[in-house]
Amino acid sequence: MNRTLLLALPAALLLVACSESEPPPMPEAPTAPMGTEAEPEDVIPEPEEINPLLADSDLPYGLPPFDQIRNEHFLPAFEQGMDEQIQEIEAIADNSEPPTFDNTIVALERAGQTLAGVQRVFGNLSGAHTNPDLQAVQREVSPRLAAHRDAILLNPNLFARIETLYEDRDSLELDAESLRLLEHVYRQFVRAGARLDEDGKARLREINSELAALGTEFSQKVLAEVNDSAVVYDDVDMLAGLSDSRIESAASEAVEREQGEGNYVITLLNTSGQPPLASMDNRAARERLHTASLDRGSRGNEHDTTATVSQILALRAERARMLGYDTHADYVLEEQTAGSVETVNELHERVGPIAVANARREGEALQALIDEAAEESGEEPFELASWDWAYYTEKLRQQRFDFDDAEVRPYFEMRNVLVNGVFYSAEKLFGITFVEREDLPSYHPDTTVWEVFDADGEGMGLFITDFYARSSKRGGAWMNSYRVHSGLLGGYPVVGNHLNVPKPPEGEPTLLTWDEVVTMFHEFGHAVHGLFSDVRFPTFAATSVPRDFVEYPSQVYEMWADWPEVLANYAIHYETGEPIPQELLDRVMEAALFNEGFRTTEYLAASVLDMAMHQLGPDEVPGPDEVMAFEAEVLAAAGMDYDPVPPRYRTPYFSHSMGGYSAGYYSYFWAEVLDADSVLWIRENGGLDRETGQRLRDTVLSKGGSKEAMELYQDFAGRVPGIEPLLERRGLIED
Repeated sequence: MNRTLLLALPAALLLVACSESEPPPMPEAPTAPMGTEAEPEDVIPEPEEINPLLADSDLPYGLPPFDQIRNEHFLPAFEQGMDEQIQEIEAIADNSEPPTFDNTIVALERAGQTLAGVQRVFGNLSGAHTNPDLQAVQREVSPRLAAHRDAILLNPNLFARIETLYEDRDSLELDAESLRLLEHVYRQFVRAGARLDEDGKARLREINSELAALGTEFSQKVLAEVNDSAVVYDDVDMLAGLSDSRIESAASEAVEREQGEGNYVITLLNTSGQPPLASMDNRAARERLHTASLDRGSRGNEHDTTATVSQILALRAERARMLGYDTHADYVLEEQTAGSVETVNELHERVGPIAVANARREGEALQALIDEAAEESGEEPFELASWDWAYYTEKLRQQRFDFDDAEVRPYFEMRNVLVNGVFYSAEKLFGITFVEREDLPSYHPDTTVWEVFDADGEGMGLFITDFYARSSKRGGAWMNSYRVHSGLLGGYPVVGNHLNVPKPPEGEPTLLTWDEVVTMFHEFGHAVHGLFSDVRFPTFAATSVPRDFVEYPSQVYEMWADWPEVLANYAIHYETGEPIPQELLDRVMEAALFNEGFRTTEYLAASVLDMAMHQLGPDEVPGPDEVMAFEAEVLAAAGMDYDPVPPRYRTPYFSHSMGGYSAGYYSYFWAEVLDADSVLWIRENGGLDRETGQRLRDTVLSKGGSKEAMELYQDFAGRVPGIEPLLERRGLIED
């Protein structure tokens, strides 16, 4: 999941991570030339256009009017939103009455709603369907938003009121959620520098402004590089092994990119590994594709991010020291359920060697397959390389389990998986249903809007699906909120799920891999976390929980992808209507743990890198020319320098680490510890039924951040989790 908000702050203070550059030219107000006559009174002037971002939406559930929003609406909307919020904040800070919970903390929760609405729409569109104009706005508004945020968090009069309430909190007779909000607000102001002297605050403002600009610079370079790094092949034989439809798509992409007839373009995802590698027979073609992927951001071209990475790390380290923390990782982990850098390091040290040992065993099996094939063909054997892994893994999978991915995909047509798999499981668990709303506007033709009805038949919100990859969309899969419900402010949830499934040629079905099926279920777990939010204060609404807990509900939801009743309802051949054969399904499930050493190692390697980068002091950060050497040193020191298995993300395109998951990429694994234990509980206590779903909704999904994360977990599972269920699930063998 992607979270585009900076730090955990009161709802009124949540700001999109935007960025820097020259502002686009601002239109001047029209004026009559000097000496000209005024307009005749009978001429009716054109009414001033209403900015749809600044007006209440009259669409169901407050859906943004995407068909009316234009690029030029955003900058003035941001400016008005910031102006309004500053006025609201000054009224709170300068209130002559003594501070109370209502006139200070609740007033903060109410403030800034215009800006919050603008930033949600902008943040979502800039990730899902950006363009040069939106990117220019992003660069323009970023330092201004950073300064705006600092003007609030570093306001001494405002902090004095908050501090007074915090010190008197035991006598205020607040309910549990209100007390938690007061403590949360106080802690966030302190963590944002409210106690620094004026020189310190001035430097902090500079750092925050620079980081905002650099963050957008990094994300925009990564998107540009992944598009520009697409590999062009001039011989169709280089694509042998790919399906006819995939080759046709590559030819169409070449035409669209004006590469000419007879050329073929393979586009990249943002991960190190690329899906076509599993099928491409030509080893040289695989090497070209994989090398293009791994070298992104470090090739010395205009999209090189190594200098940006170095600057971001240095500024984060400096800021952490200013705020009283040894490192940026210490600063981040203080607010997470893991609690400390040491805890995460211990997790890496415990599981890392197990994962690598399993990956090496898998590599030995692949090397044996390579050697056997060379002996049979009379060709020279070669040493297993990273661009060979997926290809020979697929060969070995076919050999051991007698099926390949192409045999399974016809049973996973995308819309059928969504409607008869994901939605079906949601109805069984929660009683909710979905109706497509073709009458409602969307921001792209490939998106679909669904109205969501609760078990009692009452409409409860909207769900937007956006599953196809495109050049205007960042990589990965994520959930976003366009509207958030809270008891204080009301409203309805509007949430979206985003994947990056390659779009097939016109008229052909979209057939998913098993991993893409699981990803769809995963992201829907985030969606119900947003849809079911039922807390009083916006700060705690929806997925506003620690980063290492936010993945927990979504990872639990993955279990329904292969739950027998659910699978039987959606695993239907798109042409024949026949259910997936049980013997094929058995082989798929038997193969579920296959290649787990690789998957765990590539993930943990990235997680180790993320933590290592953010445990550096200001004087220890590598320079631009040292970033890649530092990456190699970290992996070697951790025993994860196994060349056939590179990190899932290398440093120059590691958007999680340079963005909202800094010192937090471990969160997926941490959440899976909770998830694995919860799945055991669910299997032991009813499985796919309304009682299980209601318990999950009541104890976790509806509570947002209104209670401590581990308390929410124990409210559901009734026990403290251990790591053993996770190791067993992943089939990782300890030496």
